[in-house]
Amino acid sequence: MTGLGGRAAIVGAGATEFSKDSGRSELRLAAEAVRAALDDAGLTPGDVDGLVTFTMDTSPEITVAQACGIGELAYFSRVHYGGGAACATVLQAALAVASGVAEVVVCYRAFNERSGRRFGSGVQHREPSAEGVALGWVMPYGLLTPASWVAMAAQRYLHTYGLTAEEAFGPVAVTARRHAANNPAAYFHGRPITLADHAASRWIVEPLRLLDCCQETDGGQALVVTSVERARDLPRPPAVIVGAAQGAGRGQEQMTGFYRGDLTGLPEAGEAARRLWRSAGLGPDAVDVGILYDHFTPFVLTQLEEYGFCGRGEAAGFVAEERLPLNTHGGQLGEAYLHGMNGIAEAVRQIRGTSVNQVPRAERVLVTAGTGVPTSALLLGADT
Repeated sequence: MTGLGGRAAIVGAGATEFSKDSGRSELRLAAEAVRAALDDAGLTPGDVDGLVTFTMDTSPEITVAQACGIGELAYFSRVHYGGGAACATVLQAALAVASGVAEVVVCYRAFNERSGRRFGSGVQHREPSAEGVALGWVMPYGLLTPASWVAMAAQRYLHTYGLTAEEAFGPVAVTARRHAANNPAAYFHGRPITLADHAASRWIVEPLRLLDCCQETDGGQALVVTSVERARDLPRPPAVIVGAAQGAGRGQEQMTGFYRGDLTGLPEAGEAARRLWRSAGLGPDAVDVGILYDHFTPFVLTQLEEYGFCGRGEAAGFVAEERLPLNTHGGQLGEAYLHGMNGIAEAVRQIRGTSVNQVPRAERVLVTAGTGVPTSALLLGADT
């Protein structure tokens, strides 16, 4: 391992309930999640000296600190690009810990994404900006939602590899809901689906059906990061950060990069993968569980290919054959959409041995963040 490998660990994970209408503010959701994560870690608000969140989060670090009873902060930071920030929040926390800038850093994300601003409703009103220029090339043609942006790449993937939506995307949708059915925190708890259910669900944007799309969720999730040395004195087994990376591709846009080359891949995921394996000194054959960002089913397939688990166009068969346990919490398709933070929490549970769908002897778990945008990834492992 190089860089951060083995120097920091996730020692606490806490969340609110996941719902369609929380009935409370996003600040309160953030505070509840942070306090739950600290309780899980066996730490107090007074132990915290750092906070990291998303640029999209509405609850400022200093406001969350006040709401949680946290004192002085030595470090506070935010990561851009929506769901692509998920693993990067932990990366930044680990950097702060490893460099001695902070000792205990909490990463959090909280929103009322279902009862408040619904990302799935797409572009409503946008002021001219450098960041919004790329959307000007697609909005006049009706591409206004994340589903429509992903559908363009998904259609090309199916065409290139001679697949149907049902055979390519169905196994991903079914696998997530099967795991969610065992998870009391999941929206699809007690409700597994079949391939026929997937094929019968209504079109959203062809070739994506309703069951190819993630949840819209109200809730909050937080994670506590500290040094491995301190982690060993805490009550729960740590999830050691074996490797961490970010990646943005050449000509990167935010989910609308239709002119940068082959639409059947995810260059930003490939870049993050190369950096992750290099930082960890390991490869895909070392992974026991994959927690892959699944806002839409097609990009689970392309991530498997970019991270080297199978060849191009082979991921649908890889998933159907269950060659790697995937999204054992139900993913964002079946549990909740928390911009990927709930996936990191599931990776921690797998390392601890406490998942509702526990994989025997799970010692290394890959977690990926948002796709189609600048992204990030983590490889978590047991403390050995």
